[in-house]
Amino acid sequence: MYRFLLTPRWWAINVFTVLAIPLCLFMGSWQLGRFETRVDSHREQQTQADDARTAASAPLRDLLPVTTETSGRQVTATGRYDTGHQLLVPDRDLDGRKGFYVLTMLRTDGGKALPVVRGWLPGDAGSAADAAKVPAPPAGETSVTGALQPSESRTSKGVGPSGGLPQGQLGVISAASLVNLVPYEVYDAWVTVAKAPAPLTPVPPAAAPNTGLDLKAFQNLGYTGEWFVFAGFVVFMWFRLFRREAEAAKDLALGITPEETLPQQPQPGADGAGQKRSPAGAA
Repeated sequence: MYRFLLTPRWWAINVFTVLAIPLCLFMGSWQLGRFETRVDSHREQQTQADDARTAASAPLRDLLPVTTETSGRQVTATGRYDTGHQLLVPDRDLDGRKGFYVLTMLRTDGGKALPVVRGWLPGDAGSAADAAKVPAPPAGETSVTGALQPSESRTSKGVGPSGGLPQGQLGVISAASLVNLVPYEVYDAWVTVAKAPAPLTPVPPAAAPNTGLDLKAFQNLGYTGEWFVFAGFVVFMWFRLFRREAEAAKDLALGITPEETLPQQPQPGADGAGQKRSPAGAA
């Protein structure tokens, strides 16, 4: 009855099923592993963030380049603020409100400048009234202590590092975006100070990129479910085709052909409905 399984058609179906199910299970397990990795990374990042808040500050040069382990660590840098190149970073949210960062360059003794976010102000950075509220940075040599942050790679509302923004504003805090705005080299990192002068609000350090339970993590979880559903669908379709083929083979073994199972069609001339009418006046 099951000799149909040896036909070339069913050989192709069986080979496809045998290959598709392990592939779907492997891809689902891989996506689940990616999600678990992101969960572990999120927990590790939280632990590192807690340790960074309590750890003693270290010199800037000892924590560069910025990694997931050094991101958020307290660093100390000494230099002079460049009052001629104070920038505003618009479209930054803090406590559910829209505002902007106040970014000032700290010229260190090493020759490079360190971008320092001295605080956050609510409002529109394009407004002259809001910009006038920004307090001037301290004069003379200053020691700055703040949380180390990696250069940003995302843009603010789709705006590039400098294109489309008014003069004196910056979309992304990175060395690449500052290279054409300041006449000196800039560290590929920035810091946010824990204490800000009024009316500025201190900016808390952000989590390191590619860590934490972000949208990509839940996408991995969704893909896990999809691959397992695909595996179940392959099994379902195989059994459905097998059952249909087995029933057809059983009917054939009993002598029941597909033509006999169809309803009988009336034959021409068998009754009044199918009888041809004679021409009018014919005998």
